Amino acid sequence: MILRQVADTGIKISPIGLGTVKLGRDKGVKYPSGFKIPNDLEAGNLITLAKDLGINLIDTAPAYGNSEQRLGVLLQGQRQDWVICSKVGEEFNNDTGESSFNFTPEHVRYSVERSLQRLKTDYIDMLLIHSDGNDVEIIQRYGILELLEDLKKQGKIRATGMSTKTVEGGLLALEQSDCAMVTYNLEHQGEKAVLDYAENNKKAILLKKALASGHLCKDADVDPVKTSFEFIFGHPGVTSAIVGTINPEHLKSNIKRAEEVFAQL
Repeated sequence: MILRQVADTGIKISPIGLGTVKLGRDKGVKYPSGFKIPNDLEAGNLITLAKDLGINLIDTAPAYGNSEQRLGVLLQGQRQDWVICSKVGEEFNNDTGESSFNFTPEHVRYSVERSLQRLKTDYIDMLLIHSDGNDVEIIQRYGILELLEDLKKQGKIRATGMSTKTVEGGLLALEQSDCAMVTYNLEHQGEKAVLDYAENNKKAILLKKALASGHLCKDADVDPVKTSFEFIFGHPGVTSAIVGTINPEHLKSNIKRAEEVFAQL
């Protein structure tokens, strides 16, 4: 897989990224079926497989249970091989299975320092705001993107952005940062304008729920993964799609389908 630029940051990422929510939590998730959080050996083997398949982007967040802590251990000795994307704003309580949000400057600084410690690294490659849905209010009320720019100048993060839930928020985030993470798949196309803006302004787009969190077309005559990749990568504004599988065979199959699509583009 050919690596793709993240705006003008100098960061290059694989067009498929590995999502790690399933490494850290199994409560409050919206997948079609339950799953067992992999043990350290299984998680380590998955990360090795992802790297062998050409993936260099790994996506995590404080809201993903203990995902950051586990990655801090699992990525020891191979930090240079990975572009780590983490987030600020959303906190997850494993006891209650519920999220809470805090976008104050004090919490953002605390959260970034905590993520650096958990990940056992001196810098986070990509740091995104984890929106609660009130994208525009968050940006305008807290000055949070300006704060991330300050942290970028300090060398604590290399690229800034926001995981948004609205078109308005996605556009505003791209105006003020390097990247937006949006939902765009066969079933959800309402945020296409954000992809268009990114393409025209050389900003980066990460896709969440690229395979609709496992809820894909049920037509037996259609390969849902390949059809999905054909659709999302058919838009030149897409930089990378995050895939959250913890099944090695699914990961290999997904990469095979993605490579077939890239060969056609």
